[in-house]
Amino acid sequence: MIAPHPDDETLGAGALIHHAAARNRLGGVVFLTDGGGSHPQGTPHLRTVRRREARRAVGLLAEYPVPIDWLGWADGNPSHEASTTFDRSARQLGIMIRNRRIDALAVSDPGDRHCDHVAAFRLAIAARDQSRRALQIFTYSVWHEPASRGTRFATPVMPCGVRRRALSAHRSQLTPSMGEGFRLPKPMRRMASSDQLIAVDWPR
Repeated sequence: MIAPHPDDETLGAGALIHHAAARNRLGGVVFLTDGGGSHPQGTPHLRTVRRREARRAVGLLAEYPVPIDWLGWADGNPSHEASTTFDRSARQLGIMIRNRRIDALAVSDPGDRHCDHVAAFRLAIAARDQSRRALQIFTYSVWHEPASRGTRFATPVMPCGVRRRALSAHRSQLTPSMGEGFRLPKPMRRMASSDQLIAVDWPR
């Protein structure tokens, strides 16, 4: 799956990660950015902290170590589709998909409207083309109603405590531990027992 920022994986696809891992179907998690834009520029060690938090959260969701990759894009300033960085990332993901024999990819829905969420979706489409595999794309929403069209379904129910523990790993987004910066709104902390996904029928 592709998550734009650390914590998006827990908020939008935590149940999917848990379910896929339990069936040995989780090929890995790729983060578009390290979430360094969530606090004022220059916050000491923020990127290192957010990477560590994400690794712990994914481990709690999957309940065993899974591959985690970072594309290193600038938070809040995604690469344009015509750029060298976008093309390089699409090729990198395409190779990863092919080598790991991935047949389905979950990514943030462009209906979330945040520039990084929209970019992640477009990158997933480009990576599918690069992979030359019959790859089914699923979208998940974090902030807003989905914009994708396709078949909607819910993941199997997971224990709510698992996602709560995973979310608690993102202390930089929940507490003042890193000083002034983004705080996850309280309504977003009410953990659902399943994720809503859309199987996107996207023309090649």
